[in-house]
Amino acid sequence: MNFSCAPPLHGLESSRIMHRIPNYLSAILRLAVVIVAGLLQLSLAQSSNPVQDAQSQGNESLQPSRTPPLAGSLETKTAPIVNSSALVIGPGDEVEITVYGAPDLSGHARVNTEGNIAMPLIGYVRLVGLSSSEAEAAIENQLQQNNIVNDPHVSVYVKEYTSSGISVSGEVAKPGFYSAVGPHRLFDVLQAAGGPTDRAANKVVISHRDQIPKDATTLNISKDPAEMAASNVVLLPGDTVVVPRAGIVFILGEVNRPGGYVLNATGGITVLQVVAVAGGPTHVASAGKTRLLRRTESGFQEQQIDVKKLLRGRAPDVPVRDQDILFIPTSGIKTAVNSASLFTTAATVAIYRVPF
Repeated sequence: MNFSCAPPLHGLESSRIMHRIPNYLSAILRLAVVIVAGLLQLSLAQSSNPVQDAQSQGNESLQPSRTPPLAGSLETKTAPIVNSSALVIGPGDEVEITVYGAPDLSGHARVNTEGNIAMPLIGYVRLVGLSSSEAEAAIENQLQQNNIVNDPHVSVYVKEYTSSGISVSGEVAKPGFYSAVGPHRLFDVLQAAGGPTDRAANKVVISHRDQIPKDATTLNISKDPAEMAASNVVLLPGDTVVVPRAGIVFILGEVNRPGGYVLNATGGITVLQVVAVAGGPTHVASAGKTRLLRRTESGFQEQQIDVKKLLRGRAPDVPVRDQDILFIPTSGIKTAVNSASLFTTAATVAIYRVPF
């Protein structure tokens, strides 16, 4: 019988242990690397958090906040700043209010004569003089102060502006009150009013909202394209545009186109210019006996003018004024002309614009 000699048990175990030592060391090293990497990442995150927090706080401080100050805080409540160039809410305007997430608080309202609207649970809110965005902030502020909605979001849409418009009066075809919704310029409003009449002067008077009459602006409307573009100014809600009446001189008798002529020339109008635009004297006219009738406080004054000499350049031209009447008689008429009859005739003749 053969017997094999087996190694001792403790020697076999020791060899196995010695064989596993490198594996243990490798696992320990890998674990150490992972721990060190985690510690480095944690330290970097902790060092970068203050900077990020500071940046986030700085960014938050730059963002506009619509949250009103809490009751009892030291912040001073200031009234909304009204933009004079924007449409503002006035008495009689109809608004549509939407409170998101609270349909019971939404609805239509009309601003009363005191400038307020009534809303459920919060009562009256003053909107007069505010734009749409300012009205939204005012309602949100009221909802939050009364603890109705924690984080309110309100939309205000003005369905009808009855108080913010532009008034046009004077010598226009359709004087009235015109809506100022959207940008408006002077010529846009004049066109909406039908344009100036034949008696209109070549100027307009513009007075702004809350402006005293003596500070009104007078603009001359020139025929030059560049000057016309400069005169087409922007109008604001609440402005008033007045187109004044131009002066009129009447020429009657023996002229080819008798009538009334608008005095729109900036340099003034003379007798010779009026006779020229009226087509000149007829062949039966007694131009040397032309009469100029001028209304004064004491009545009409009569002045004899020799239009023949004016046409030949032998006499200085005579300026005319508003409501003057020129009469060129028929040759052979020696009698005086009644001033009252001339004035009655002048009121019935056609009106022309002097092309100067």
